[in-house]
Amino acid sequence: MALSFREFHLFQILNGFSQENKRFPLDRYLSHYFRRHRAVGSKDRRMIADTVYDLIRWRAPLDHFSIYPPTWESRYFVYSQTAWRERAQAASLPPHIALSFPQSYYSFLVAALGREKAEEFCALSNESAPTVVRVNGLKTTRENLLKSWERLYPVSPTSHSPWGIRFHKKVNFFAMKEFKEGLFEIQDEGSQLLADLMEVEPGDQVLDYCSGSGGKTLAFACRMQKRGQIYLHDKRKEILAEAKKRLRRAGVQNAQILCYDDPKKGQLKHTMDWVLVDLPCSGSGTLRRNPDMKWKFQREELEQLLAEQRNIFKEALTFLKPKGKIVYGTCSVFPQENEDQAAYFQKHLSLSLERLFQTFPLHEGMDGFFGARLTF
Repeated sequence: MALSFREFHLFQILNGFSQENKRFPLDRYLSHYFRRHRAVGSKDRRMIADTVYDLIRWRAPLDHFSIYPPTWESRYFVYSQTAWRERAQAASLPPHIALSFPQSYYSFLVAALGREKAEEFCALSNESAPTVVRVNGLKTTRENLLKSWERLYPVSPTSHSPWGIRFHKKVNFFAMKEFKEGLFEIQDEGSQLLADLMEVEPGDQVLDYCSGSGGKTLAFACRMQKRGQIYLHDKRKEILAEAKKRLRRAGVQNAQILCYDDPKKGQLKHTMDWVLVDLPCSGSGTLRRNPDMKWKFQREELEQLLAEQRNIFKEALTFLKPKGKIVYGTCSVFPQENEDQAAYFQKHLSLSLERLFQTFPLHEGMDGFFGARLTF
């Protein structure tokens, strides 16, 4: 049977993504795919993306009712039958299949969080993530944007972040004039609150050690009022190039890119007032946005990740000056990556804990983030 236009691109995405690097997130893959295929219009993009997310989220029960071995085409066939959810509910499936998690991941969550909290977490991880933006305080205020948007979109201020605005329906943000002018960025409320641990001041020297494309820097930069210096550091030069574009759009003028192999890095040792280490992690707190990560989870790889996190943190710590402050952050809900690591840093690196921060996907619709602010 001939495929429709949407189905053709749907299977291109699913089969192509299945062959990607394990740490390459689904949302970024979709963004890259649609940039390469401009013929896919906005309505088709939305429908295709929603179906991709659903098929990956609900892979376990879809596999249960699919032919063996299952393929994305066979899963889609089951998914297209309107009664598949009712069949799944009536089938008395094992909990990890009903909740659509690998058995090993489900068992790990139960051990880490307790059965009730783990099952609630699994269920919420299969929902769509809330759509939240962060106002750029260098260019406007939340009140101004809310006033201009409330006639056009269903919006409301976030409950905890003073910079956040929640959209209650999907919007093409990248086409909006306000986005192109740098008045806001898309950022989960939990991520905004993690960035608030960086209580930087005008004139401070600041290092964002695992900056990625600069999301956290963009969140705290307005505190510095364009005075002082922010260094964005990452191993991935291509993602630093994206950070440079975002900084320019946001009007952040006191930031510079610091590549991993930059020879001037050594001159910055022991000079930073603040260091942010937003570390590579399991991503367990953001499964609503990247449901593929649950199918890639390996307990052995988590052990390697914990060692990598400690090594990166120790490297970043060498840039902190005496009495400076370092913030350790993850987008994980696992205690092993969060409280346990913070306790390790205190015990083995002679650091004192100033403040702990954690959000959980069960709370106020935010993603799961953890932060610890430490000092000598």
